Amino acid sequence: MGLFKSFGENPSGTRQSLVQKSPNYKGSNFQNISETVLMAENASMLKTAWKFFNKPKNTAPSSPLPSVKTDLKTLSSDQPVIVWFGHSSYFIRINNKNILVDPVLSGSASPFSFGAKSFAGSDVYTADDFPEIDILILTHDHYDHLDNRTVSKFKAKTKNICASLGVGSHLTFWGFDEKNITELDWWQGKQFPGSIELTAAPARHFSGRSFNRNQTLWSSFILTAPGYRLYLGGDSGYDSHFKTIGEKFGPFDIAILESGQYNVQWPHIHMMPEETVQASIDLKAKVLLPVHWGKFALALHPWSEPVERVLAKAKELDVKVTTPLIGEPVILNHSYPDKKWWVGI
Repeated sequence: MGLFKSFGENPSGTRQSLVQKSPNYKGSNFQNISETVLMAENASMLKTAWKFFNKPKNTAPSSPLPSVKTDLKTLSSDQPVIVWFGHSSYFIRINNKNILVDPVLSGSASPFSFGAKSFAGSDVYTADDFPEIDILILTHDHYDHLDNRTVSKFKAKTKNICASLGVGSHLTFWGFDEKNITELDWWQGKQFPGSIELTAAPARHFSGRSFNRNQTLWSSFILTAPGYRLYLGGDSGYDSHFKTIGEKFGPFDIAILESGQYNVQWPHIHMMPEETVQASIDLKAKVLLPVHWGKFALALHPWSEPVERVLAKAKELDVKVTTPLIGEPVILNHSYPDKKWWVGI
């Protein structure tokens, strides 16, 4: 039963009626702004599956990853602080509020505890290390962003949840209180305590925890607080929406953008690292924090290749990049760690 429960539950009833009213829900599912196929035309599912079963050794680090164990409960700064936990999970302390994004701390990005295991050294934080969470943000329902085993441990210590439209169906299935859940369609916003506003914005991706795809929405989020503007990218292939968001909401103090798990076989749903850098320019971001790497091997590239390619392109285009260790604070306008800590691992 536990395994099947981890699959979650797609929208039904009243929630499904709301989903069907979305301008982004067409026919029988959600769709991207641009036509998007999951696999390239010349891609072979069989060959791709074979490559995954025979992954090169360099898709994972050869030794445990280093980290910094920041005390999240006593974290204090006049400036916003971001603490990354590997892949796309991170904590934001802003305006005396605690925000947690796409937490996956269970050691696996899969419904099966033995599947998609995290790298050694990358799971140094547990739910017990966190203070009370004012806002839990869930960008979409893929297992490497929405992990039942993790979010269930935050149920009693989370005041508000902000998720993409339809994702609340999984949460209520897992016993979360409906009244604490806000679901947003693209371009919808919500004001939260602490003068924090979240706006859901487009991304180019897909959703689904089983074979029935795109029944819930995928989003990026714009976080605004007095004097600050942060872009929380979620997962997305490169497209015109970055420039649109930059024109509507930019400039951003920082853009947190996916940079890993790419492949020429699926070029439209994840960015190549060079596209990540261009997206930060489109968004008019002052600093780029590349994520979606450093914890899971969900593609076939060398594990640290994403950040190396990002840095090479960023140097060419004069983009400021911060590369913290897992757990190392990034403090806006004050501290942007840039050590190449992955070299030799």
